[in-house]
Amino acid sequence: MIRACFFDLDGTLQDSEVLWVEATRRYLTDRGAAVSPAAAQEMVYGHGWSEVFAEMTRHVPALAAEGIHTTTDALRAYYQRLRAATSITLPGSVALLRRLAASLPVAIVSGSTRHDIQEAIDQMEIGDCLAFFVGAEDYRFGKPAPDCFQLAADKLGVVPAACVVFEDSTVGVAAAKAAGMYCVALARPGRPAQRLDGADLVLDDLAGFQLADLPPTPRIRACPRG
Repeated sequence: MIRACFFDLDGTLQDSEVLWVEATRRYLTDRGAAVSPAAAQEMVYGHGWSEVFAEMTRHVPALAAEGIHTTTDALRAYYQRLRAATSITLPGSVALLRRLAASLPVAIVSGSTRHDIQEAIDQMEIGDCLAFFVGAEDYRFGKPAPDCFQLAADKLGVVPAACVVFEDSTVGVAAAKAAGMYCVALARPGRPAQRLDGADLVLDDLAGFQLADLPPTPRIRACPRG
């Protein structure tokens, strides 16, 4: 029986990654590193913020000395300018979150910073649906390590096999399966290809998902820590 539901944020509840890709490209370009849209996409999609920052320092070494917090603030300003003119909420995913939250504890478990998660929660007006959220500052090893999902289950005192994770990326699916949880993967048309075959279920829209669609037990796939 499912006792808890965990949602990824970027790419699952919001199509925010496309804006972070463009913000990253513009910021690096303004700092003197000409980065193609494809390279920026590879840098951002499916990765937590610490991994993105590490890759950015390869293009602009000075960022390492300036620090992750300074870079976070600078990049967020670029993102906000893009965000102001764009609607990025994925209605089907948010509708599912609301429906599940009526009977089960629901949390957002993301590689984004807690500041950005809170901002997204406010924008989507789903704070009343969430038991809590987990951000990049809350755990040591990012996805594909299972730490973030294990932490979420521990907060609720729920065994992993009673949890279902909603994800959209290769590393997110790997993290959910390494944690021993069910995983439903969102594969939206037009998004960069991801390896989602490890998920228990792959859908192109989460709106119609039912808990009864899950198999009797979750598929398990081990994942080494990073």
